[in-house]
Amino acid sequence: MAWDEWEQLKADAADQRMRLNQLPPEPSGGGGSRQGDLAVNQTDLAAIGDAAFELHQNFGRVSEHARAASQKAAGGLKTQGFALGGALDHVASRWIDQSRSLLDATAHISNHLDFTKGAHAGDEVHIAGTVSSIATLDAGFNERKGA
Repeated sequence: MAWDEWEQLKADAADQRMRLNQLPPEPSGGGGSRQGDLAVNQTDLAAIGDAAFELHQNFGRVSEHARAASQKAAGGLKTQGFALGGALDHVASRWIDQSRSLLDATAHISNHLDFTKGAHAGDEVHIAGTVSSIATLDAGFNERKGA
């Protein structure tokens, strides 16, 4: 590869990085939709994950108590011949299904955010290593060129 071609590739890469660090200009005439105004950081994601975990823990405990109390009351009403006992039993069964769905969702959110945090930390290490390798390679080419 010729040195001129190498220098052109470096200039193109630098130009590409500059474009990545800014929003494209808004279309003329106004009325364009704004994009890119949503921002989130690791602290925000950690707070969401913590809230999901806490909801999972607390709701799991409290919903089990509500289920047991409702089923006990339904059983008592049924044995005394009240039709309401069957209805309350149906509600308690639906409660079990719905509370499991909520518990699954909160566990999924918490686990996903924990996984994402770890994955992005690994990505950061990889990117830092790659960028530092490029800088070392670039310095080696500059030394050979005599710059």
